[in-house]
Amino acid sequence: MDTHLLNEIKHISNSMFKKNYFGVFHGSISARDSVNSFIINKKETILDQVSDNCFLRLSCSKQKDYRWNEASIDANIHEQMYNALPNAKYISYTMPPFVTAYSLNHNIVIPKDYYGYQLFDEVHVYDPKNFTDWKSRAPSEITSFFKKSNDKILLIKGFGLISYNRDLTQMVKKVAILENSCKLLTLSSVME
Repeated sequence: MDTHLLNEIKHISNSMFKKNYFGVFHGSISARDSVNSFIINKKETILDQVSDNCFLRLSCSKQKDYRWNEASIDANIHEQMYNALPNAKYISYTMPPFVTAYSLNHNIVIPKDYYGYQLFDEVHVYDPKNFTDWKSRAPSEITSFFKKSNDKILLIKGFGLISYNRDLTQMVKKVAILENSCKLLTLSSVME
């Protein structure tokens, strides 16, 4: 595996875990390391203080081998996105608490803070409607959304954020700013 890419996602993973964007057993982060493969965290990885053993390399073009059984449960989402979005270099699934909570009662996020306003006009909340079969529908529905949109971040009601970018820092920055915007919107509504 590419040592530089691995070190980048290990560092960011630790930071995102500390900010509570990843849970103990949910969340995923990956990096494309070639046209047909990507590095992703393993299924049982707690994304804090991760080591090289916490990640594995998966192929997008070959038949799925035993490594897919060890990979994050989000690996199919990452694979379909990498296959459909040539500009995706990094992908993450996070569940920031304020963003996810805000999505439960709102259909749109309109940031009112300076940084949120600068980065996002508005963020629509995607409603998966039924969580019973969401795991099987998620890869195609998420990929379809990104193929039809210029957005690089998708807020899914009660599920969290799927984001991608060519630049890891920019991807994480958008997650952090949207989380902060939802936190400020929530706190301001309590203070009214």
